[in-house]
Amino acid sequence: MTVNASTDLDTLADFFDRYGVALTSGDLPAIAGCYALPGLVVADTYSFSFTSAAAVALSFVGAAPDYQDRELVAAHARIEDVQPVSALLTMVAVEWEFLDSRGQAVPGERYRYLLRMSDDGPLICTVVRTG
Repeated sequence: MTVNASTDLDTLADFFDRYGVALTSGDLPAIAGCYALPGLVVADTYSFSFTSAAAVALSFVGAAPDYQDRELVAAHARIEDVQPVSALLTMVAVEWEFLDSRGQAVPGERYRYLLRMSDDGPLICTVVRTG
């Protein structure tokens, strides 16, 4: 699959927009649909993998109530860096920016996502929390 840089960035922005909506609305099936299987999450003090859509959904069960408790109603992924790794793999650095129910910006976290391009678009293979 050969696409130009602007299409790649548009594709990535659309993907992270869908992912952000799924996260803040607690749409577990949509979140799971954003992941390649098996998938891996890596942070400073833990790592875990999942091999099924159900396992992905279970790992995000606590996220939606957390967003609701913090009154976060929208998430925007600010793409900071895109590094092609191979023909189908891309490493994307993202800073999440959130809006609360009063329309105020709330600082988010930074992640790196290893994405695999599929016939249906990007899928997350690995997530690394970077700050």
